[in-house]
Amino acid sequence: QVQLVESGGGLVQTGTSLRLSCAVSGRSFSSFTMGWFRQAPGKEREFVAAISRSGGVTFHADSVKGRFTISKDNAMNTVYLQMDKLKPEDTALYYCAAKDASSYTTDMYNPGWFDYWGQGTQVTVSS
Repeated sequence: QVQLVESGGGLVQTGTSLRLSCAVSGRSFSSFTMGWFRQAPGKEREFVAAISRSGGVTFHADSVKGRFTISKDNAMNTVYLQMDKLKPEDTALYYCAAKDASSYTTDMYNPGWFDYWGQGTQVTVSS
């Protein structure tokens, strides 16, 4: 059974950094396209970033481009989201997601494309 466990969230001040981690178990990690999404109270879940199976291709939402960076370590079965220059509008519950045995497509911006999800980790940025 595939399991995704996020960690690294917290309460931080504007302009600081956090690194989220998502550990994956239960299947060959290198077969997954991985993504990060976030959901603020009263809002829909939105795409943040994604990374190809090899880790060689990445995608970032315009709202985080230049501030957030997705990466993965296939040896550690872990995907990361480095978040710099955090803003109050980044406050949300951040979810890790995995798509099994499929190359990335434009469908990856849709949460429904992904097969597996973690439980989420809260990020709160104070002004």
